[in-house]
Amino acid sequence: MRHLLIAGGAGFIGSNFVHYMLEKYDDYTIIVFDKLTYAGRLENLERCRSNPRFRFIQGDICDMAAVREAVQRHDIDSIINFAAETHVDRSIMEPDAVVTTNINGTWVLLEVARELKLERFHQISTDEVYGAIPAPSRSKEGDPLEPRSPYSASKAGAEHLVYAYFITYGLPVTTTRGSNNIGPFHYPEKAVPLFTTNAIENIPLPIYGDGLQMRDYQYVLDHCEGIDLVLHKGALGEVYNVGTEVETPNIEMAHKILDLLGKPRSLIQHVVDRAGHDRRYALDCAKLRALGWRSQHSFDQALEKTVRWFVANEGWWRPIKSGEYLDYYRKQYEERG
Repeated sequence: MRHLLIAGGAGFIGSNFVHYMLEKYDDYTIIVFDKLTYAGRLENLERCRSNPRFRFIQGDICDMAAVREAVQRHDIDSIINFAAETHVDRSIMEPDAVVTTNINGTWVLLEVARELKLERFHQISTDEVYGAIPAPSRSKEGDPLEPRSPYSASKAGAEHLVYAYFITYGLPVTTTRGSNNIGPFHYPEKAVPLFTTNAIENIPLPIYGDGLQMRDYQYVLDHCEGIDLVLHKGALGEVYNVGTEVETPNIEMAHKILDLLGKPRSLIQHVVDRAGHDRRYALDCAKLRALGWRSQHSFDQALEKTVRWFVANEGWWRPIKSGEYLDYYRKQYEERG
């Protein structure tokens, strides 16, 4: 495993993984294959551009010829698939996009990996495939998948394809299901960067419903370390949960952001909850911990690092919060107030 194709490597988690791998392994070549949709940005990869072990290809994972050509040209031996439409709210508004990219795109990558006999295919999935988990239960890798949004259903469907290729064709695969990530380059439609940038601008923070939805927020580089460990030590055909195993209510997360920024809690605005909103996700990560992984950041540490990054990088996020983003924001929140 020396030549990696990182599908979706210009997005949030993917770009952080690219930086992490280039810094950790001086003998790995990283090829990013990304369509550069609204959330995929070349700015996320700026630090890599001068690295001779890095290449960028703009392409759609649904285009089999383009994927095959990239794999062959760069002698790729492993594919790590971060490419996905990831926002639940957008998936509710436009479900066709998540089905096309998350299911059909994954199938294309699997087909190329099978045809060219690659060493590894790794699928990035999400804790949302388990559906809502009542306390005090925790989701284990063998639990039934009960997705409740178009996004999570598409990710569950992709996982089933990955496992089917392992069983039917013997393709060497692994999968990780991550909890909510926070950190640098997080597109500001998601809760933490949305609340942080709104607070900086003294704009109301739209909290769904009562704000008591429970989420496990992990620092993105901790997640990257977990993926790296599964790539190198995980058992083929297996799934591994990656999270802190600590859940925080969304309203508490919002309070902490406002406190870090010295902003009043009166900026919080409760809005009508979204359809089918899962109340709680909670992972059991014992399987990954057995390989030696531990989360390096507490929630407070991860959140403070994230907030400080957005304070220091206004030049990255301010241009985003206009145009398409502004149109989406108005559609999503104006009628919920």
